[in-house]
Amino acid sequence: MTTNGELSEIADLLDDSYARDILAETSIEPRSAKMLSEHCDASLPTVYRRIERLQEHDLLTAQQQLAPDGNHYKTYEARLERVSIDLTNGTYTVKITRTKQGAADRFSDLVEEMK
Repeated sequence: MTTNGELSEIADLLDDSYARDILAETSIEPRSAKMLSEHCDASLPTVYRRIERLQEHDLLTAQQQLAPDGNHYKTYEARLERVSIDLTNGTYTVKITRTKQGAADRFSDLVEEMK
C-alpha cells in the first residue's frame, strides 16, 4: 500500500513519457544509461534524473557491471510489474506490485547503502 503523497509522486512519475520509456526498455532487458539515452531519445542528464526518481520509488534497480576495458558502469532493470487501482464505496485503493529481487540484488543494495 502507498501513502497519498507517495501515490501522487508515483502517478506524476508514471505520467512522464521518459520515465515510462525507461521502464518499458528496462523491462525487456537490463540497459545502461547510455543505451537508455539512445533507445528513449533522451539526453543523458534527463535519463539520469528519471533513473534517480524511479529508484527513489523502488521501480528500478541497478547492477554494477565490469566492462572488458576495466571500467565500471551500471545497468538498470525495471521492478515495476503492475499498478492496480480499485474503487470501492467511494475509496480508491492503489497497489503497486514490484518484481522480486534476487539475493545478489539485495546484497548489492546493502553494499550501496553502506557507502
